[in-house]
Amino acid sequence: MRLLFASLASVGHVYPLIPLAIAARDAGHEVHFAVGEHVHAPLIRNGLRPFRPADSFYEIYAEDLEPALARLRPDLVLHGWGVPGAAVAAHRAGVPGLWHGFGRLFPEGIGLRSPGPATGAPDRPHLDICPPSLQDKGFLATAERIPLRPVPYSEPPASAWRLERSSRPLIYLTLGTAFGTPEVLTTAIQGLSALDADVIVAAGQVPPERLGTVPDNVTVQAWVPQADLLPHVDVVVHHGGSGTTLGALTVGAPQLILPQGADQFANAEALTEAGAALSLLPGELSADAITEHARKLLPHQGNSGYREAACAIAEEIARMPSPEEVARRLPEYAKP
Repeated sequence: MRLLFASLASVGHVYPLIPLAIAARDAGHEVHFAVGEHVHAPLIRNGLRPFRPADSFYEIYAEDLEPALARLRPDLVLHGWGVPGAAVAAHRAGVPGLWHGFGRLFPEGIGLRSPGPATGAPDRPHLDICPPSLQDKGFLATAERIPLRPVPYSEPPASAWRLERSSRPLIYLTLGTAFGTPEVLTTAIQGLSALDADVIVAAGQVPPERLGTVPDNVTVQAWVPQADLLPHVDVVVHHGGSGTTLGALTVGAPQLILPQGADQFANAEALTEAGAALSLLPGELSADAITEHARKLLPHQGNSGYREAACAIAEEIARMPSPEEVARRLPEYAKP
């Protein structure tokens, strides 16, 4: 069977699709991936045949994908929530399609169109990687969902990477690839360094040198293999992006969320209501507040309920069907 995946050209939208694409490839399906060139490298390394549709760089419009559909004649199109144009193009071409989520259904007003009939495409099933306990209740009640276990994905390091552990707790700090600023990162580093813990910082789009000299218990890297690091951390402090949120939940790590934009505020609210996280809004952000909140999440320091709630969600995630299980079912959805 020939499959065509389509996504916005950003790590936050492409990485959630890669585990299923790899599982489909391993199941013997021919996999192609329509997306801007910015994220081609990991797809090439995994044999997923990426190409840039027409002149698209970030978004994909229906007319961008129509020539590729005529050329490839796929049996099924798996379109990310961020590219409703791909869903419209598949519908026009008479090719069955599935939506593929990247986390909790995003709220209105963040610059993305909600997936569904309003986009001009039929209401197709959704591959949903969000555990039901955190998913939007209206979406749960109305959408046809195919549960799919979220599997953290990150690129292997360009050079040898090794985690050095001490006897102290380990805190991971990241603001993702799109929202980090030197000011917020510096404030977070100042607050976390006051704790009796080791802190690993993924600086992302912020050049590490802009963070100045950091305390001895803080290590700053431009990038870390997040999927490899997460199983070892005690607390994750981050922006609330869906990838980091779900990745931390898969290992049962409590989170301190510092939302900056997009769907991050909704993610922070959902996790705090579930008891698995604390959050600080931009107006509440200070080094002292970060110290106080992170201390509550550390082992043997505060309310163990945060970790227990996170572990309960981790168990829920583990019960969701794996990418391999879902890949075996894909032929069912290729029938018009």
